[in-house]
Amino acid sequence: MPSRSVIACAHNLLAKNLTIAFAESASTGKLVYDFTSVPNCGTVVKGSIVCYDRSVKEQLLGIPGEIIDKYTAESAEVTSLLAQATKKLIPADVVVAVTGLASEGGSESEEKPVGTMFVHGIIKDEEWKAQFLFDGTPDEIVAQTIDAIATVLLEKISNIP
Repeated sequence: MPSRSVIACAHNLLAKNLTIAFAESASTGKLVYDFTSVPNCGTVVKGSIVCYDRSVKEQLLGIPGEIIDKYTAESAEVTSLLAQATKKLIPADVVVAVTGLASEGGSESEEKPVGTMFVHGIIKDEEWKAQFLFDGTPDEIVAQTIDAIATVLLEKISNIP
């Protein structure tokens, strides 16, 4: 069941006649699932690209391997490029990309521990980004990330006439 913030965000997108698309790495499709689980909001979601594996980031979304090598797949830089590439592939008013470290085995470090999540959004042509740090199991970290994305989006789209 989607969180209250996801429901409110989806309803606000519907009321403003806005569409949304996602590029999901760490959230593995759960973001689009939550948004499409909101009753009567099927017209809001255009689609999602789950780009968990590096090859999908490179081959489908055109993220240069050198950028991934330099910054890691779980970084603000790669997340920004994912959002921009998705905007070109899926025509939507709002695009959200998310990468991060929901579990061990990625590029975690002292500066970027497990629980670090990167989000990059584009609303029409205005870009925004956020970085979060959450605790918990991988599922809890992803759920907290989705809730935080919906909260930020709700605030941002509430200001659109």
